[in-house]
Amino acid sequence: MAGQFLPIIKAIAPYVAQIAGTAIPAFTSKPAEVAKDDPVIAKQIEELQTAATQNAESVRVLAENLQQAIQGIETAAQEANRQTATLRTMLFVALGLSGLSMLLSIFLLVM
Repeated sequence: MAGQFLPIIKAIAPYVAQIAGTAIPAFTSKPAEVAKDDPVIAKQIEELQTAATQNAESVRVLAENLQQAIQGIETAAQEANRQTATLRTMLFVALGLSGLSMLLSIFLLVM
């Protein structure tokens, strides 16, 4: 099930960090008109902007970590494929040798 979403995640992961990097400056702009009217609203806006900036930074960090994890999974998959190919080759060699030994034993019993 997770294998179906891996290509989608791989395609999206590099862009999430870029989007978060672009979005962080957008959260730092402060409207001057509201600050003049009510200092409580201005403080709340400032707190929300700070929280949004921290969230955007966290998303960027998570996207980078996800990208590294995907690269690690790809490396592990390549290693597993290589090991599977080696084991398959060893299996065929063992089957060939066992078949050859079986034929040799039958030939020796017949003679």
